[in-house]
Amino acid sequence: MITKFVIRTTSGLAGSLAMASLLLSPPSLAAPATAASTDNGFYTELVLDEKPFNDLWQRLRGGFRLNHDTDNPRVQAWITWYQTHPQHLRGVVEHARPWLRFVTRQVEHRHIPSEIALLPFVESGYNPTARHPYSGATGMWQFMPVTGDEMGLDRTWWYDGRKDVISATTAALTYLDTMRNRWYSGDWSLALAAYNAGPGTVNRAQARSATQGEPTDYWHLTLPSETMDYVPKLLALSAIVADPQKFGLDLPSVPDHKAIAEVETNGQLDLELAARLANTSIEEIRALNPGYRRWATRPAGNGPLLIPAKSKQRFERALASLPASERTVWSSYTVKSGDALSVIAQRYGTPVSVIKARNQLSGNRLRAGQTLLVPGSTDQMLASSTAQSATVTVRSGDSLSAIAARNGLSTRRLARLNDLKTDSPIHPGQRLHLQ
Repeated sequence: MITKFVIRTTSGLAGSLAMASLLLSPPSLAAPATAASTDNGFYTELVLDEKPFNDLWQRLRGGFRLNHDTDNPRVQAWITWYQTHPQHLRGVVEHARPWLRFVTRQVEHRHIPSEIALLPFVESGYNPTARHPYSGATGMWQFMPVTGDEMGLDRTWWYDGRKDVISATTAALTYLDTMRNRWYSGDWSLALAAYNAGPGTVNRAQARSATQGEPTDYWHLTLPSETMDYVPKLLALSAIVADPQKFGLDLPSVPDHKAIAEVETNGQLDLELAARLANTSIEEIRALNPGYRRWATRPAGNGPLLIPAKSKQRFERALASLPASERTVWSSYTVKSGDALSVIAQRYGTPVSVIKARNQLSGNRLRAGQTLLVPGSTDQMLASSTAQSATVTVRSGDSLSAIAARNGLSTRRLARLNDLKTDSPIHPGQRLHLQ
């Protein structure tokens, strides 16, 4: 397979300045690839002949393009932090394990620096269900509601696209690359700062610096404290991934093969049924598809469902032979005298709007004997809700604080619910109560 990274520049002084602002450095020699470049005065084309990689870290290094600038005090400060908190890095790698190769491949397909695949380490600890306690930013890429809406990430009773790893990754990379090209002349550092603080904040900071006769690059801007740390933190992490031994750190091994597979459901599908078809647990299906907020995929407009890669063939064979009558996630309900739509909706734990949309009702009036399609059955819904919300199974690399954050609890409350202290150790496979 031939992967082409095209770097377009202009000639002369302007071109030199543009290239400097890109923060690009020569390709890493750690990648098992042969490289050739051509230069016609307008752009340089680097051709990488991709060969198998020993592990995912080697694949990432092969696409590194940013100048990690380890002599910069702000970058060095974060390198020191990672060196003194090795358990943090190991824990986040475990959270990233199902997703990191997928995100890396998406970055490669767009021909952008593979350091960007490390950005969710900084944003969310690679946790697709992460939610900022104050701003409302949600998901692995920490989309604010308005930005998510602008990028086409639906938010409905059934689904939150900000938590959908496939959709959110596509939106995040598009948003970053668009800002880089449209606003910041190819400068990744400014685009990253704008992703964190918003382009308006960065643009105003540039305007202030320009008015004062100061440089307008990222490193000279006065920005919110989180944004001042944002790029240095990513560059520090990238420098460590590039050469962990140099910094006295070890990275847990992550194989360079698919951990997850995308499968089409060809319509709405109950997630417990999907788990049975894939011969896996409902917990794993929910963990791989956190965008789905209910017990099933959406009634329409679904993207692929994610399942363990090893289960793909089994799932597709089983789904193909599944009778239509067994895959329904809706039940029939016969309206009784005195029934109100709001009461029925409350009984089945669903908004009135969902029942109206499914039954093509223009108003709220019902008649006795009328048949409605309602979501699932009461027993199914209660069982699914209980399984999802009452307990959680500890995964490798989990901590009490991480589990509490994923489930909207404080660490103190989660510890109290389970007769633990906030610093009590937990282990994979342990069940914790959430209620």
